[in-house]
Amino acid sequence: MTFSFSRAGRWLVALLLLAPAAQAAAPLAKGPRKGGKDDVVTITTPEGTIRLLLFQDTPLHRANFLQKARKGFYNGTTFHRVIDGFMIQGGDANSKDDDPSNDGQGIPGAPTVPAELGPGHPHVYGALAAARTGGPAGTPSSNSQFYLVENHAGTPRLNGQYTVFGQVIQGLDVVDKIAKVPKDNRDRPLINVPMTMKVEHLRKKKITRLYGYQYI
Repeated sequence: MTFSFSRAGRWLVALLLLAPAAQAAAPLAKGPRKGGKDDVVTITTPEGTIRLLLFQDTPLHRANFLQKARKGFYNGTTFHRVIDGFMIQGGDANSKDDDPSNDGQGIPGAPTVPAELGPGHPHVYGALAAARTGGPAGTPSSNSQFYLVENHAGTPRLNGQYTVFGQVIQGLDVVDKIAKVPKDNRDRPLINVPMTMKVEHLRKKKITRLYGYQYI
């Protein structure tokens, strides 16, 4: 896959090579219908708290992410690449160690997740998407690395290229803060931005009341 646009676009190659605060309500997106319960993923960072919902029609990515979040895989990983006006990336197990040079490279031989590309999930502000190795649309996703779209206008050039499987429903301001932390020439934060995750199974009515998310 070749990118010829802007510095942010060029860095996406590296990104994908694996090497309630007041805010606008999340846009409507395909998901579980009204009634019943859903899983809210909470990411806690030194910059604040981010909450996510995962889409039902990307079941492989949803199940993989929830399993890792519940088992504590992401605890202690960092947002190891941040590009203001573009995205923040995290989820690499390598970012738990003391060697910043291997962050983003992934674990050799790690399994992948088949792409789940659909027109209903664009790269809007706050979209949760899966990083992947280089290659054409349909290349499998990383089984752990993810990014959150920080560009307020979205990144539509990536639509149909990488699997979008969730949406920030609270904490867009925190995504912005993380994108602006001081970083080196590899877009790695100079001071680690670690995360912990937890999953709560809540009634959808409560999710709407707490976070303003509207189910279709």
